[in-house]
Amino acid sequence: MDYEIVNISEKIVIGISKETANKDGQAVNDISESWKKFMGKGIYNAIKGKKSEKTIGLYTDYQGDFTSPYNFVACCEVNSNVDKDKNLDELNTNNTVGENIISKVIPAGKYAKFIVVGGQKEVGDFWLEFWKMDFDRTYISDFEEYQSNTFDTNKHEIHIYIGIK
Repeated sequence: MDYEIVNISEKIVIGISKETANKDGQAVNDISESWKKFMGKGIYNAIKGKKSEKTIGLYTDYQGDFTSPYNFVACCEVNSNVDKDKNLDELNTNNTVGENIISKVIPAGKYAKFIVVGGQKEVGDFWLEFWKMDFDRTYISDFEEYQSNTFDTNKHEIHIYIGIK
């Protein structure tokens, strides 16, 4: 798999979080359900101050390596000058999906960047292949950035960033 090493700036994201693990299909189900809630229940549309139309799938709060539990956050990046606390208060007050809407920071740093074209299956296949590779990971933040380049869910361009030391 081809990749490049990039340095990214800090990103502030708002979305919904779910603890999950990569065993027995749990992550696949939890992540799919998170996206359905985030996009289908109006959370994405209600977030103010989006930096772009891109969505982000954030993997964070690792309790070890990729075989241990972690949090998945279906989210989008917001401008740094947005009143994050006011935005979160409004989102949680008007929330009808029963999810706590949170903010997270994706730290600036060095990441391995991969590009995948496709949909859920191709992203899943990427992770299965990636886990076989030898990377000195930080296990702080990894994320998928969906480029919003098409409405065809099987032809998305997805940039996958893996935090490395």
